[in-house]
Amino acid sequence: MHIRYGYRIELVCEHDTPIVTLLDVHPSRRRDLVRPDEMRVTALRDPSRPLAVTQHRDAFGNIGRRLVAPPGGVRLESEGVIEDSGEPDRQFPEAQEVPPSQLPHEVLPYLLGSRYCETDRLCDQAWHLFGEAAPGWARVQAIADFVHNHLSFGYHFARSTRTAAEAFQERVGVCRDFAHLAVAFCRCMNIPARYCNGYLGDIGVPPDPAPMDFNAWFEVFLGGRWHTFDARHNRPRIGRIVIARGRDATDVAMLSTFGRHALGCFEVVTEEVEALPVPIALLDAPARPYGAGQAAA
Repeated sequence: MHIRYGYRIELVCEHDTPIVTLLDVHPSRRRDLVRPDEMRVTALRDPSRPLAVTQHRDAFGNIGRRLVAPPGGVRLESEGVIEDSGEPDRQFPEAQEVPPSQLPHEVLPYLLGSRYCETDRLCDQAWHLFGEAAPGWARVQAIADFVHNHLSFGYHFARSTRTAAEAFQERVGVCRDFAHLAVAFCRCMNIPARYCNGYLGDIGVPPDPAPMDFNAWFEVFLGGRWHTFDARHNRPRIGRIVIARGRDATDVAMLSTFGRHALGCFEVVTEEVEALPVPIALLDAPARPYGAGQAAA
């Protein structure tokens, strides 16, 4: 199948404002692109003004871009088409845990606590809840089941500073909170886990009437490879398009700005298309206020 995806984001600022973005599709999915998602950058006050944009790989292998928004702000937009298998997330119930002593060196950081995943505050609770669960895939699924049932989802619950331990206590959150709590519990159980964000449209499920948004989920290292889990939806889904991976939301913020700004527009689209579409306006839906969904990370 083919999936059209993209975004339009406007940042309004009074002064020159450096920006780092993590909005490009992850390198692991670049080979599936039918139409590349090259970012278009436009100065809001003077659309004819050329703006320099550089590209780099961050410490986790994600594709980042750097630019300086001029006074008045910028519009960032992109639209691409990707080929997808159309299959739901693969299930490997036989996958077993790998002892920490046998983990690859590059996986070890995903056992440690991080800014939003405080393993020290949740370790006792994790072993109380999941210590008797069968090791491996079944234990991770038990964690995903618990987080899915423990937290209530709602965009109005969004708070960019909420940690996994706070989500556990408050029992509310958005996608990032579900992912953070599941990641923290997995690490407490000596299972490497990492935070992911990207596109996830309503493909193969009833349409969600809410405006489209970026999503967050998590991956765990079992049986020598990484596997996808989603505590928010807690069911295999079709059409995930990874943008970035890291220890938690700190590492994969889609927009990092170094100066005061306001969000003027935020639109996202992810949808299956029957044939390759011609370029069209991204969305006509009203923009959602910043902080209402996962992009608030």
